Amino acid sequence: MDDMHAHQLEVLRHQYPPGAAVELVHMDDPQAPPKGTRGEIIQVDDLGTIQVAWRSSSTLGVVPGIDMVRTLGEEIPTK
Repeated sequence: MDDMHAHQLEVLRHQYPPGAAVELVHMDDPQAPPKGTRGEIIQVDDLGTIQVAWRSSSTLGVVPGIDMVRTLGEEIPTK
């Protein structure tokens, strides 16, 4: 693993610690839970995928840069 990738993982893991509550803003996947679905962070894996236990009983991961979640209490970013 290169230093840049290790730094990016460190940042993601700090931003999305296990147990943090999140809400789905957008997911580019036909199996995605509906927008607004809430869940809890399980972990950020070694590839940088944010693994979430969704309240809809799904555990579909969030891919940074493609999908978007927000931690509860923060504003939804605009493009």
